[in-house]
Amino acid sequence: MFYYALFVIIIGLDQLTKALVQRGLALYQTVTVIPGVLSFTRINNPGAAFGILSHRTSFLTLLPLVLFLLVFLFRRQLGRYPFPFRFGLALCLGGAAGNLIDRLGNSGQVIDFVDLDFWPLVDFPLFNLADTAIFIGALIIFFSVVRLKDER
Repeated sequence: MFYYALFVIIIGLDQLTKALVQRGLALYQTVTVIPGVLSFTRINNPGAAFGILSHRTSFLTLLPLVLFLLVFLFRRQLGRYPFPFRFGLALCLGGAAGNLIDRLGNSGQVIDFVDLDFWPLVDFPLFNLADTAIFIGALIIFFSVVRLKDER
């Protein structure tokens, strides 16, 4: 039940932050949050995280749906994996769902707005909360799998 709640919380926070950005910023408008550290700049990203796979809307829409189907089909087996793995998976799924909602409701594009202003990340691509959840979840899954492999 915890993982379902985390999944829903990630989607809710992601959609809330994107709605606030849409309401408060015009497209390409920038607002400095912490000078020299963080700004919010609203863009519509036609690709995946960090702008990769730009304009591959069909693929980027189908991929999370396949992922959700696989998780559903293997839900019993996934229940045997350790907490960190399942936690990371819930983060990834919540982030993927948040971006999928955007893609379906925003002409195949995702709203990105987090703009890092400090070195060495000054020119880092813009991202959103869903991207952050996917990235952190993938790291947790990776280290969980490495740890499982080391234990065998």
